[in-house]
Amino acid sequence: MITSQVCSGQDRNGKRVQPPWSPPEGTDVSKLCLYNSLTRTKEVFVPQKGNRVLWYCCGPTVYDASHMGHCAPAIIKRARQNYLLEQYGEKKPSPSQILQDVLTARTPFKAKLAETTDPDKKQMLERLDAAVDAALGPLQVAVQSSAAGDTLQNQVLLEEAKDLLSDWLDSQFGSQVTENSIFSLLPKYWEGEYHKDMEALNVLPPDVLTRVSEYVPEIVEFVKGIVDNGYGYESNGSVYFDTAKFDSCPAHSYAKLVPEAVGDQKALQEGEGDLSISADRLSEKRSQNDFALWKASKPGEPSWDSPWGKGRPGWHIECSAMAGSILGESMDIHGGGFDLRFPHHDNELAQSEAYFENDHWVRYFLHAGHLTIAGCKMSKSLKNFITIKDALAKHTARQLRLAFLMHSWKDTLDYSNNTMESAIQFERFINEFFLNVKDILRSPTDITGQFEKWEAEEIELNKSFYEKKTSVHEALCDNIDTRSALEEMRALVGQSNTYMAARRSAKLLPNRMLLQSIALSNTALDFGHNRYTLESTVIPYLSVLSDFREDVRKIAREEKVTELLRLCDELRDNTLPELGVRLEDRDGLPTSVKLVDKETLLKEREEKKKMEDEKKKKKEEAAKKKQEQEMAKLAKMKVKPIEMFRSETDKYSNFDETVMQTI
Repeated sequence: MITSQVCSGQDRNGKRVQPPWSPPEGTDVSKLCLYNSLTRTKEVFVPQKGNRVLWYCCGPTVYDASHMGHCAPAIIKRARQNYLLEQYGEKKPSPSQILQDVLTARTPFKAKLAETTDPDKKQMLERLDAAVDAALGPLQVAVQSSAAGDTLQNQVLLEEAKDLLSDWLDSQFGSQVTENSIFSLLPKYWEGEYHKDMEALNVLPPDVLTRVSEYVPEIVEFVKGIVDNGYGYESNGSVYFDTAKFDSCPAHSYAKLVPEAVGDQKALQEGEGDLSISADRLSEKRSQNDFALWKASKPGEPSWDSPWGKGRPGWHIECSAMAGSILGESMDIHGGGFDLRFPHHDNELAQSEAYFENDHWVRYFLHAGHLTIAGCKMSKSLKNFITIKDALAKHTARQLRLAFLMHSWKDTLDYSNNTMESAIQFERFINEFFLNVKDILRSPTDITGQFEKWEAEEIELNKSFYEKKTSVHEALCDNIDTRSALEEMRALVGQSNTYMAARRSAKLLPNRMLLQSIALSNTALDFGHNRYTLESTVIPYLSVLSDFREDVRKIAREEKVTELLRLCDELRDNTLPELGVRLEDRDGLPTSVKLVDKETLLKEREEKKKMEDEKKKKKEEAAKKKQEQEMAKLAKMKVKPIEMFRSETDKYSNFDETVMQTI
C-alpha cells in the first residue's frame, strides 16, 4: 500500500496553499496614568463613559487681579471695604480729618502687627506700616503749620493707608452695608479681567462656567437634600454638616484625601477662616469638625432667603451644588490646588456623597503644585504675587506656558529669573530649528527633488525620530510628564541640527521631507501648506532682495568698495530687523532669509551689542592693566640700587648703614 503525506504547503489534493500565518506579538500600548490624590499613587485613567470625560475644576476667587498661582469671605470683605473706602473719598475729608482717621486706624493695626507671629505676614504688615509712616510726615507738617495741605499729599497718604483705613472703616461701618448689588460689582469686574488674562495666555475656555451668585436656589436644594438624608442639622439659623454621623455610616468615609488632618484645628482655621472656630460658631456645632453648609448672615453680609432664614452659602457647598447640577452624581476628574485638599475638597466629597448617597462622587482627584516667587509662597493676602498682566509685560504667553511645561504639574514651580530664562532658551532653540527647516523647504527644487535617496544618516535620524515620538507619548501617558516630553523633543531637535550642520559642511542638501516630518511633529506651524500665509507672500520678494544684495557684495569685494560692504551690513544688521527679517550670511551657501518676531530680533541686536561692548571693555581694561604693569616696571628700573630693598619691608625687617638687609 502506498500512502502519501500532505506537505505543509499543500492541501490533500496536492494543491499548493498559503502557509499558516501568526499575528505579531506586538508591544504593550502605553495607558494614561494620573497621580490620584485619593490613593496618592499613579492610577490608570479609565473614563466612566467611553471617551467622554467629566471634569470639574475649582475656579478663581475673583476679588483682585489674577495672579500666577491662583474664599467667599474674602470677596465679601473686600467688596465691603472697597465700597466704604469709595464713600469715604467721595465725602472729600479735610487734611486734618484724614490725618486723624489714619492715626486712629493705625492703633488697631499696630496691635495686629504686634500679635502677628507668622514671619511672612509680619514682614508684609511692617512694609505697610513703614509706607504709611513715610506718607504721614509731610501731611502732619502741613496740618501743624495751619497750611491748607497739598492735595497730592492727601492722595499719597490715602493710597498708602488704604489697607489699614479700609479695615478700620469696615469695623466701624461694615454692618451698615446691606445691598447685595454692592457685593456683586467687585467679582463681576475681576471676572472680566480674569477672562482677559486667560485669553492672553491662550488658555481654552471651559465648556461650562458657573457663578455661585447664580446658583443659590440650587445650593439651597442641595443643602435640603443633605439634611433630608440625615447628614445635616440646623442650628441658630445656620446649617452644619454632621461629620460624625457621616463617618459612622459603613458606606461613607470622611476626609478621604487627608484623613490625618481630621481634628487639626490649625488646618481647619487656614481653610475655613477664624470665624469657623470662634466661640459662637463652636457653640452652634455638635462637633468642632462639623462645617457650615449654610450660614446665617450677619449685618454687612449678603443674604438670600432660605428655609432656615436669611443667609448665604457655606464655602464648600458652592462647588458641590454647581458641579452636581452639571455633571451629576459622579465625575471623572476633579482638579484644584494642592492647598485645597483639606478641608475644602474633603468636605466637598463628604457633602456630595451624602447628597447622592454614593462613595464615588469623584473618581480621580488631581492637585496642582504651588507657585512660588523666588522661593517664597505666592499669596494675595500677603501681597506677595505677580499678576498675569505683569508677567505678560515681561514675557510672552508661549514663554510662560513653556515655563509651566518644563516642570511637573503636581510639584511646586518657582517663578524666578532662572526659570524664565530656561523657558526663553528652550523657545529660542526650537524656533531656530523651525526657521532653519523652513529655509531648507524654500530651496528651489522640482517635484522629484523632494524625494531624495536615504543614506545611513537619514536612516539613523528617522530611527531616532520614531524613538523620540514613542518616548514623548510614553512621557505624556506617565502622569502627563511634560518635562520629560520636552526633553525628548530637545534631544530630537539637537540630532536634527547636527544632521543639518553635517550636510551643510559637505555642501549637500539635507532631506527635505524627513526634516518637515520632524518639524510638523513638534508644532502646528505652517510649512507651506497654506499658500496665503504672510510668509509665502513676502519671502519671494525678500529672496530677490537677498540675491541682489549678495551680487552687490560680490562686486564690492572684488572692486574693494568698502562703503558698499558697509551698506550691505547696515541693511542686514539694522534696517531689516526693524521689519522682522533676519539675513544670515553663510560661506559658500546662499544667504538664509528668515521671518522672525521683530521684538526678538531687536532684543538679539541689543544683546549682541552688549556682548561686543563688554568684550571691548575687557580688552581696554586688559590693555590698561598691561600698560600700568609696564609703567610700574619702568619706574622700578629707575630706582637707585641703594633704595631698592628699603621698599620691601614685608621681606626684610632691618637695614644697616650699608643697606645690607637682615631677615
